[in-house]
Amino acid sequence: MKQFFIALICLLSLSTQLDAAFILLPMDKQQSNHLKAYGITYWVLEKDVQSWWLLNYRGGSFAFQHTKTFEEECLFRDVTYEVISDAAFNKIIADIADPEANMDAIRLEVPPKIAVYTPTENAKGETIQPWDDAVTLVLTYAEIPYEVIYDDEIMADSLQHFDWLHLHHEDFTGQYGKFYRSYQNQPWYRENQRKMEALATKHGFDKVSQLKLEVVKRIRDYVGAGGFMFAMCSATDTYDIALAAEGLDICEHMYDGDAQDPTAQSKLDFNKTFAFKKFQLVKDPLEYEYSDIDHSKGRKVDQAIDFFTLFDFSAKWDPVPTMLTQNHTRTVKGFMGQTTAFRKPLIKSEVLILGENKPANEARYIHGVFGYGTWTFYGGHDPEDYRHYVHDPATDLNLHPNSPGYRLILNNVLFPAAKKKKRKT
Repeated sequence: MKQFFIALICLLSLSTQLDAAFILLPMDKQQSNHLKAYGITYWVLEKDVQSWWLLNYRGGSFAFQHTKTFEEECLFRDVTYEVISDAAFNKIIADIADPEANMDAIRLEVPPKIAVYTPTENAKGETIQPWDDAVTLVLTYAEIPYEVIYDDEIMADSLQHFDWLHLHHEDFTGQYGKFYRSYQNQPWYRENQRKMEALATKHGFDKVSQLKLEVVKRIRDYVGAGGFMFAMCSATDTYDIALAAEGLDICEHMYDGDAQDPTAQSKLDFNKTFAFKKFQLVKDPLEYEYSDIDHSKGRKVDQAIDFFTLFDFSAKWDPVPTMLTQNHTRTVKGFMGQTTAFRKPLIKSEVLILGENKPANEARYIHGVFGYGTWTFYGGHDPEDYRHYVHDPATDLNLHPNSPGYRLILNNVLFPAAKKKKRKT
């Protein structure tokens, strides 16, 4: 009799294992490491295994076929997971399909190939820019592969080989971040200027601003042909400023050797921009600001109450903004950067605001469509470092595995895996 019960228990255990058809990565507050959960999902996609993004289900959970290898990887990366039966998974899908439920199940099929636009190191092996990049930090932490590209690669039309492009602390106006007043004598500033001038000359341009404009236009064409572009910090407003100022000189002599066009403001073409309209340039070359798009200047928001709220969207009717706002909280801590937030009156009407600080009348997270592709702008420099200064150490994401602000970045990284569209050629 004892042997019978042992055999029965073993049989029931085996039956349970055979019935365990899916791994669910819950993305609500039960998840021990939200950021690495994205990396697990990306890694599964690399194995040619289709996954599911369960929008608005337990914080935007992920699910994929159960295998012992996948389960062991979740354990190794300390990602909370649940092994569920095929019947349980089908029940979740049925509940999500209910017309009354603001949820949707999105298939993820192919991991996007990711490019990060950032300067390479100099000949001495030294980092040119004395600051880190939140996107490369989180991609590295989540173990999601990416390639670094810069102006040489873009001028060689390498963008066509990537699905997703990130731009961060970049100045596309050719004014070297407007750091002249504070850092003109610093070795890193001089080295960056030397290298950028050499790059411009290499590609046949007289000025850095002209090279940057060509880079911006090629990125615009990449998006228009079906690419996905994500920008943070100063890469957001300077991108649009460069487009609007095409053919104009908005740089003072310390940046390009001659005076700026005093009539440039009246000649800006806002029809060329992705996101912003009717903005005013900051003409003072010594002021650490490009235009009035950024809401940093005169911003009176105490750090203790500096939060922004994510909008709720209809998962079934608006899956794209729903994917981009998946989180385990709708309220996210604010954080500053050279470009912190966007003044709402200067945002074009067709642009979708994903997150805002309503009392301050500012948008922090916006999204739009251009041609066959999309772009997303996210204000601020580092979601877990409220004021990130030059030479500050990089954020240790081991201390922030459940960061809501960093989750928004990874939503954008994984979002192209759900998009099946033909590239325009």
